[in-house]
Amino acid sequence: MADDVLPLPGASLEPDDAEVGRRFAAGDEQALVLAYQRWSGQVHGMAVRAFGPGPDAEDVTQQVFVSAWTGRTGYRPESGPLPAWLVGVCRHKIADTWAKRDRQRRLAEAAAADAETRPAPAARPLDAAVADRVLLLDELERIDQPQRGIIELAFFEDLTHAQIATRTGLPLGTVKSHIRRTLERLRSRLEVDGAAALHA
Repeated sequence: MADDVLPLPGASLEPDDAEVGRRFAAGDEQALVLAYQRWSGQVHGMAVRAFGPGPDAEDVTQQVFVSAWTGRTGYRPESGPLPAWLVGVCRHKIADTWAKRDRQRRLAEAAAADAETRPAPAARPLDAAVADRVLLLDELERIDQPQRGIIELAFFEDLTHAQIATRTGLPLGTVKSHIRRTLERLRSRLEVDGAAALHA
């Protein structure tokens, strides 16, 4: 009877790392769960060393596994183990986050310098532009992945739709529809907040 069949001595009920890697590359969602269970601590540790404990490290950890899964066609099990590939993805995400921080710092410095050099009457348009940017960043924080990552690639890294599709592993049509829907949502939010400001 089937119930009488016992596993071989030393046999494991869970696949080994190499099998997880092969199944991950083949699109097995259970392999993604196993990969996260086994290696998210290592990925998070790298992010914490880069940014310290906090939201940036948490975001990078999430982004690594989202990006790895959506771009899994770029992983070749025969070229190396999955955790090593995830480390490479993590390094890219850490670099992207540092670059984003640097862009935001430069934008803030430019806005501050502009405010200092402009005469007083020009302050209101600048204030409106800064307010719009704050609203935009606030709204981006509310958007789930992968839409948020796609918008950031489009506007912070100036990638084309095709380049975003290549980077994320998503179909080009999906990228375009995500961008269109997200822009509509952002536009609606800015219009509502702008109207509220006018009547304040």
